[in-house]
Formats: sequence, structure tokens, C-alpha cells
Amino acid sequence: MSAPESFRVGITLGDPAGIGPEVVRAALSSGSLPTIADYRVIGNAPAELAGRPSQETARAAAAALEEAATLASRGEIDAIVTGPVNKAALFQVGWKFPGQTEFFADRCGITNFGMLLTGGNLTVALVTIHIPLRDVAASLRKDEIVRVGSLLLDFLKLRGSDDDDCIAVAGLNPHAGESGRIGTEEIEIIEPAVKELNGANGNRFRGPISPDTVFHRANKGEFAAVLCMYHDQGLIPLKLQGFHDGVNVTLGLPFPRTSPDHGTAFDIAGKSEARPDSMMAAIRLAVELLKARARKGGTKA
Repeated sequence: MSAPESFRVGITLGDPAGIGPEVVRAALSSGSLPTIADYRVIGNAPAELAGRPSQETARAAAAALEEAATLASRGEIDAIVTGPVNKAALFQVGWKFPGQTEFFADRCGITNFGMLLTGGNLTVALVTIHIPLRDVAASLRKDEIVRVGSLLLDFLKLRGSDDDDCIAVAGLNPHAGESGRIGTEEIEIIEPAVKELNGANGNRFRGPISPDTVFHRANKGEFAAVLCMYHDQGLIPLKLQGFHDGVNVTLGLPFPRTSPDHGTAFDIAGKSEARPDSMMAAIRLAVELLKARARKGGTKA
């Protein structure tokens, strides 16, 4: 990808009954978004729908996602920023995906993808994503840890990470298993994955590290990112210290896809209470990734 005069970023409004439409409007009118991009709003959100979710608004959210995926596949937009959707409402109208991450991977025909969140001083990637907590331990695989860890490292390199920046790998169990006394997943699965990652990447991965200390250490700057074993392990600390500027990134797609790290907030929709910070951060990151990809000749983000 050679650098164009202007990048084309598609922005979906999310569920029209949520805060997506107003945070998109606020972001686009802020005057502080990158001027190197042209922004195309995808979807329609009449003001009277705010705070009134229905099957109609869920279908509108799904249709906007489909349109965005189609536009990207045709090369009509270079990146996608998605507004918040309500997955329970989408399921009720026949949506088949655990989340937007899996939706875009499916539409792109990609199996090597991942979910990353970045905000404040933390960046986290998730080995398992939208599965019940009771299934996490049985779902952990060495090759999955290696796969997502590699995607995470690619993302950091794209953003200009230094060669000596380290990635922490969180343990699954309390105290990272205490040498097998509180679970053996660290010994049997995570440690071999870290060894394989380091063999291919110059010893940039550290772990498994006790989950109750790793995020404090990362927040202080010891690690460039944390590779997490399950969804809430990474998202709780990320949202605690970066709630208003957190960004969700789908790794492995042929184009950047980002989204604000918050939900539809139907209860405050249309009340001028929603903050656009996370949406603005998502748009800025999408443009940053486009610029980085252009410099590197189209590397996936």
C-alpha cells in the first residue's frame, strides 16, 4: 500500500438506539481528528430512536456492519471503525457471531485473527475471547497462545515498538499456578508456548507471570503489552485505568478495524451525557495503523 493523499475510513453508527450516533457526531465535529483521512458514516440514526432499542435498531446495526465489510472488500474504504452494538439484541434477530471481531474475520475469510485492547498505559491481547469462563482452561492450547502472541508482536512492531520491548504473558491460575500446586496449565501449556515464542522472536516474551501483579508492572512501563488467557483477565484492568480512551482492535485483518471500548449505553443515549473520547481514540488509531501499513507496504494490522 503506497501512501495516498487521503485515507478513507468508514465509521458505523452501531445500534441507532445507543450512544454510537452521538459519539460519532461529536468526534467528527471535534476538529481534532487526523485531516489525512476522509470519513464516511455508514448507517442511519434518526434522533427519535435514541434510547429506544428494538429489533429494528438491531437489524440496522447488523446491516451497517455488512455494508462496511462489503465496502472494505471492494476497496472503497481503507479502514473500519465500528460503533457499539448490543450482541443480545443482534442474536435475537438472527446474528450468528459471538462479537464483531469474529464477524469481520468471517467476512474476510480469515482464521488467524485476534482481539486486542489498548488504552492508557495498557495494551492487552486475548488468547480466548467470547467463551464462558468455565471453558477457558479446557480451551487453552499452546499453538493458540503462540498464534495470538505473534499477532500481538506484529501489532506492536507496526506501532514502532523498540526491539527490546518485552511482552508479559499472564498465567491462568492464581499466582501463576505456584509451580503446579494451584493448577498445571502454566507448566503444561503456557511455559512451552512462551519458549516457542521466544525461540522465534528473540526472547521478547516473559512469563507466565502472576495475573495479580502483571498489570501493575505493565502499567508502570515494564512491559509493552500483556498476553492474557481470557477475556475479563485483560479487559477489567484495561477498562479500570483506560475506560474513556480504550480502543478495541481486530488483529490479522487485511485492513484496520477498531472500535471504542464501550457499549451502547441505551440508558444515556440522546441525553448528551456520552463522552466521545473512546470513539475519537478509535478513529485516530485506525488512521495511525493505515499510515504505518502504508510505510511498511500493506502489512496487516
